Amino acid sequence: MAIERPAGEEELAGVVAHAVARGQHVRAVGSGHSFTDIACTDGVLVSIAAMNKVLAADPASGLVTVQAGATLHQLGPLLAELGLALENQGDIDAQALAGALATSTHGTGAAFANISARVAGLRIVAGSGEVLELTAESDRDGLLAARVSLGALGILSAVTLQCVPLYTLHRHDRPLPLDDVLGGLDEFVDHNDHFEFFVFPYTRTALTRSMRRSDEQPAPTPPWRRWVSEQLLENWALGLVCRAGRIAPAAVPSLNRLVGSAMSENRVQDRAYRVYATERRVRFTEMEYAIPRTAAGDAVQRVLDLVERTRAPILFPLEVRFSAADDALLSSAHARETCYIAVHQYAGMEFESYFRAVEAIMDDYDGRPHWGKRHYHSAATLSGRYPGWERFRQVRARMDPDGVFENDYTRRVLGPARQGI
Repeated sequence: MAIERPAGEEELAGVVAHAVARGQHVRAVGSGHSFTDIACTDGVLVSIAAMNKVLAADPASGLVTVQAGATLHQLGPLLAELGLALENQGDIDAQALAGALATSTHGTGAAFANISARVAGLRIVAGSGEVLELTAESDRDGLLAARVSLGALGILSAVTLQCVPLYTLHRHDRPLPLDDVLGGLDEFVDHNDHFEFFVFPYTRTALTRSMRRSDEQPAPTPPWRRWVSEQLLENWALGLVCRAGRIAPAAVPSLNRLVGSAMSENRVQDRAYRVYATERRVRFTEMEYAIPRTAAGDAVQRVLDLVERTRAPILFPLEVRFSAADDALLSSAHARETCYIAVHQYAGMEFESYFRAVEAIMDDYDGRPHWGKRHYHSAATLSGRYPGWERFRQVRARMDPDGVFENDYTRRVLGPARQGI
């Protein structure tokens, strides 16, 4: 296997063309945040981390063209200097932009779609080594496929994002009875710009996170207070609890109830890119499913019941988020208002039995897996869940007819690039 680190689009195209000439497969790797083998290859692994600059910006229209290797963490302050921001963002910002788009990365907020929905155009190095520029006008299906592509169409070199004016988020975290949250879920989701909640198995308390957008000036939390909240409590203390639970799995229900009882109210007011994401130092593995928003309450309760019924030692909370529908062909929120339910397990602990059981529940709701997180489906079981599946396959056939960007993961979840293989 070879590893290449091109510094620009021309060099990237050369890397792909050279690999094609040698009959090698090519895969792009971002920050390594994904929990799957989506980036693995026995051919040429391409890191575009050095391609992280803003190429063009028009603050008046909000259109910004950025190299696709920029991480979301880098992008926040770069856009802020222009008086702009991403419309929405998830709670991790380590991902490269290209990787976040490829896996349908999302935040929360009923009126806001995932990050890929704000892509106005992109440049991609296809299977021939040719650089293609895709817009809704030049190749609508190509753009809808490339926005969420699992890296199966080529390697993004640049992305034009529709950004919004820089804004402030007012975040309010507070623990509430889970029954109240599930009973009033529509009100919580519809009456906040952004809403999500966390609930530990074996407890009946949800930590709710409500956020309001404004053009008010930020009022950053003092560094020492943020350290206490995000490092001491959310990372160090949680890590201590998880290590105790790994040593004594029978104590997990009591440990979770201890954590639930310690959750407290907190407020933050700062620029959005400094509020959305939080640092996570406790190691875990994760699975996440996108289901119709209307099934949210029922699905959450079924997962919690599953854990209690099987007495599974699950030390991490369920994370529940919401988003608007969008039109990317392989987006997890394609054509439906969506609830995302993420489940986790602490590093070093058995997770597959739990994840498979949760997946079976999500299958009842036509669930779609997050492409960068663990799941056990294949193209045969997934194709019927995406109305745009065949359109994506046709784009893939013309952009990568020889399967240059295939690997084991794409063959499993998308099928072979060349049909009949």
